[in-house]
Amino acid sequence: MNSAAEAVEANINGGKAKAELPLGKMILLGIMAGAFIALGGAASNVAVHDIANVGVARLVAGTIFPVGLMLIVLVGGELFTGNCLITMAVMEGKTTLGKMCRNLVVVYFSNLVGALIVDALIFFSGQLNYTAGALGAYSIKVAYGKATIAPAAAVTSGILCNVLVCLAILAAAAARDVAGKVWAIFFPILAFVVCGFEHCVANMFYIPIGMMAATNPAYVAKAEELYGMTAEQCASITVLQSLQNFIPVTIGNIIGGAVCIGMMCFLIYRKDWNKKAGA
Repeated sequence: MNSAAEAVEANINGGKAKAELPLGKMILLGIMAGAFIALGGAASNVAVHDIANVGVARLVAGTIFPVGLMLIVLVGGELFTGNCLITMAVMEGKTTLGKMCRNLVVVYFSNLVGALIVDALIFFSGQLNYTAGALGAYSIKVAYGKATIAPAAAVTSGILCNVLVCLAILAAAAARDVAGKVWAIFFPILAFVVCGFEHCVANMFYIPIGMMAATNPAYVAKAEELYGMTAEQCASITVLQSLQNFIPVTIGNIIGGAVCIGMMCFLIYRKDWNKKAGA
């Protein structure tokens, strides 16, 4: 395996390349990454929607959801949360803050497009009919919980989430073969899912699919039957309401990735601590 310092150096060089991607390629890679994360979310929803025990459900989801990041690392894709690590390339002087911000904005909305494509495909595929509509009801419940999260909880949960996601990316860079990269990704992502932390790109799947499910009266009725949700609660999952999740979670993800991991790793592995001030 590569050392932690070597993984950080590779990520810095990769961050420079990411910041300088042509716009069209950046958009396509962002769409692909958003779709991969959404597919991981869709698969984990199917696996856990009929499991009553929360701990068991999260453990099962955590074993499936990492496939999204694995596909991004192994096949390709630009993921907003992982790209917060470009801050290391900025601190190294290999790219600029402006180019980093350009990448993050373009990739964020490209991830959204990719996730929404999968949302629509899942909805119209009829998959939400599983277990007599219980998967549709579960999707509504998850979306409602995320859309009504307290802002402070969303920020702090977002920080914790992207600490683990960015550690997974750096750990994958430390591995030299495919098997090593898979396992390096698996455990940190498993941990974030089990803990229930908030990931803005994953929520680009979870919240819209719940909004779509809430347009189906059968799923709404099933949500009332299984979870005691009212029709008014289901209808309250709107684009405007979803911003209560997306804005603070995105802020938290940026802090967790760019500051807690990116800046910290740069200071540990790239700063010259022996250099005298003013030298």
